[in-house]
Amino acid sequence: MAKTGLASRLYRGEAGVDVVGKRKLWFTIAGVLILISLLSFGIQKFSLGIEFAGGNSFQVPASVGTLEHAETTADEVLATTAGGAEVVTAQKVGGTGGDYYELRTSQLSAEQADEAKAEMARKFGIQADQISGNQVSEAWGSQVTSRALLGLVIFIAVVMVYLILRFEWRMAVAAVASLFMNLILTAGIYSLVGFEVTPSTIIGFLTILGFALYDVVVVFDKVQENTRGITANNNQTYGEAANLAVNQSLMRSLNTSVVALLPVGGLLFIGAGLLGAGTLKDLGLVLFVGMAIAFLTSILLATPLLVLLKNYEPRIQAHNKRVLARRGALSRGEITPRGAPRPAGEADEPIDPEAETAALAGAAPKVGARPTGKRPSGARGGRPAGGGGNRPGGAKRR
Repeated sequence: MAKTGLASRLYRGEAGVDVVGKRKLWFTIAGVLILISLLSFGIQKFSLGIEFAGGNSFQVPASVGTLEHAETTADEVLATTAGGAEVVTAQKVGGTGGDYYELRTSQLSAEQADEAKAEMARKFGIQADQISGNQVSEAWGSQVTSRALLGLVIFIAVVMVYLILRFEWRMAVAAVASLFMNLILTAGIYSLVGFEVTPSTIIGFLTILGFALYDVVVVFDKVQENTRGITANNNQTYGEAANLAVNQSLMRSLNTSVVALLPVGGLLFIGAGLLGAGTLKDLGLVLFVGMAIAFLTSILLATPLLVLLKNYEPRIQAHNKRVLARRGALSRGEITPRGAPRPAGEADEPIDPEAETAALAGAAPKVGARPTGKRPSGARGGRPAGGGGNRPGGAKRR
């Protein structure tokens, strides 16, 4: 059973998953998804947390009632005391002193924050000191963003240098393109869902870069192994060898991705969804979506893009033409594959080892080759009988 399983058939190239051959389809889908993501950036935009947009935060004990009740009451208080401010996000958070509700609002002045805090305490029927609050400036979020961008630039530069030294520049370009694709699509989904952008979100984006790079390196390592010395034979084009590498790496990449997504899925769906740990949903969503897209981009985008770049290389172009010419000659019966049975009646005829090369390249007879016609009759290749050259034929030595 193991020898006929899907994993074994993929490794031997018998499953026939044509990934590289359908690269136009994958590129088209990627372009459409990028367009949707960019439109989401401009229309839906991102829901920035108070760390990036600035605002106030109030922590109310969970004993006041449900989360919806706390949010509604806070909105009523802000409408009368803070000139139309409102609650941006509300979530239940667990702490050492017990559960509490964190209510994040738009920017308030110090006087408005104190007045809103006192009024919320009165409406909830608790002491004012049981409600804590703080103010966050948007400058802090700007510093986080600038440092994250600096880290991204450094990461991309290091990755480019490593991949060029480890593989080649075309593989480095294809890998970095898949990384950017991963970031754009993950950000697009995050924008469409409408989750709040927090520092945890930025950390999640930087984390998925390493996972995406790992997937790409695994596939490219197999591509390099399959294409080493490929121009020495006329059996496979570069694209076919790369597609075989994708098939051989597919099960490994899939298993790795599934194992990595299971705990992240538990973090997102169980921790944030069922248990209500709102602080986990931002990080969980980025990691889950980013890891899933990293698997797809490493298979469907990175390797097809690499093949597209390699096909512009003159050496690979010439090799691909030789492979296709050989297949055309085989299909027309101009050459016989090595090891194939001979036609009936030709069992005693020797096989010319250069027949295949001559059929493909139209080779002329080799310089200095012996003529195939009959040699002149007579002794010593046509010299006069009796020998002697210029010596008189009748003279004899005594």
